[in-house]
Amino acid sequence: MTTAVIAGVGPGLGESVARRFAAEGCEIGLLARSGDYLDELAADLPTEAVAAPANLAEPADIAAAFDRIRDGLGPVDVLVNHASAASWTGLQDTSLDAFDRAYEVGPRADFLCSQAAVRDMLDEARPADERGGTIIFTGATTSVRGREGAVGFSMAKFGSRGLAESMARELGPEGVHVAHAVIDGGILTPGVETDTPEEYLDPDAIADSYWHLVQQDRSAWTLELDLRPHVEDF
Repeated sequence: MTTAVIAGVGPGLGESVARRFAAEGCEIGLLARSGDYLDELAADLPTEAVAAPANLAEPADIAAAFDRIRDGLGPVDVLVNHASAASWTGLQDTSLDAFDRAYEVGPRADFLCSQAAVRDMLDEARPADERGGTIIFTGATTSVRGREGAVGFSMAKFGSRGLAESMARELGPEGVHVAHAVIDGGILTPGVETDTPEEYLDPDAIADSYWHLVQQDRSAWTLELDLRPHVEDF
């Protein structure tokens, strides 16, 4: 049984990924701050799921969450680094606390979650044919092009992309597929009200693409996936 951890789950893409992977038979570990929401989602999934409430800015919370998931589901095979927290403010309007939080919940949490997952994926106590796994990073347009008025978000997404690329080259030969997804546009989450839904990405469709990354043959792994809505004037 494949154990997949989604770090940074909420209504929208995180939930869509959890539901898509569970539909494929994965057991799911759910990390986020909202314990009640995680409990409800875990109970609604068709496979075993463990809700592991955690503040991803706190290393001790991350370590405890992974221990809880291992105890309930076994070693981690798939990790989706999906968390972010940044104010949409420019250089002069961004506080040091806000900038630090963008880093802590973004690339630092990605780093810590990835370390925890890779320890499982490459554990020599596992049979050789069970080692390896997949780590997916949720990126954004600002992962490749800095956005005006979003210094914290841009810094965090650039940092996570660099981490993903470095990890891919280090871990690929060990059987761990690391992929970075550039979400180049807005996501049609439940809270979005719009008269032009075609200008947004469908979170379920993104989740389908994430599952494809998990299923890819090792001979042709994707390092970076660029996803965007198909509209003529985009």
